[in-house]
Amino acid sequence: MIETCKLNDVDPHAYLTNTLTAIVAGHKQSKINELLPWNYVK
Repeated sequence: MIETCKLNDVDPHAYLTNTLTAIVAGHKQSKINELLPWNYVK
């Protein structure tokens, strides 16, 4: 996941923090592809 973030010019720490926060907050599993590094909004 870290390397995928780097390949997509995404800060791994920020990505993981925001993604885990979204999951804990109830992000729908059916929309999990929104949380992938290449879809991450900086």
